[in-house]
Amino acid sequence: MATTDEILAEAHKRALARGLPYAGALLPSEAAQLLQEHPDAILVDVRSRAEWDFVGRVPGAVEIEWKTYPGMQPNPKFLDELKGQVPKDAITMFLCRSGGRSHETAALAAREGYAAAYNVLEGFEGDRDTDGHRNTTNGWRAADLPWFQG
Repeated sequence: MATTDEILAEAHKRALARGLPYAGALLPSEAAQLLQEHPDAILVDVRSRAEWDFVGRVPGAVEIEWKTYPGMQPNPKFLDELKGQVPKDAITMFLCRSGGRSHETAALAAREGYAAAYNVLEGFEGDRDTDGHRNTTNGWRAADLPWFQG
């Protein structure tokens, strides 16, 4: 098992290789390990309330919608909610369905002074398989990490 420093260094290397504007890009298993080993690490789930309710939740995650359902309209209070719930000096990991919205929120957080903002690659549901289904190829659920039905 990798150490925290090794995980963060690898995540940073991924970010540099991809030109990402935040501290790093984590695999779901790495994010879960950081949550276990660092009481100050915070997972921010930026999916919609409908996704939390119908697809599943991560225990202990801070839930702040980036876009609301239906219509996927931007949440105008996102940044205020983030600042109110997550200290800027925390290891802050953003999770969405498959890594897109969490990329956007990690970038925003980094611009707003969250020096340890990370995107969780693959997201909660992961990429689609050859049949078009999620939760089978990669992602938080496919990695058999803690979650529960909302």
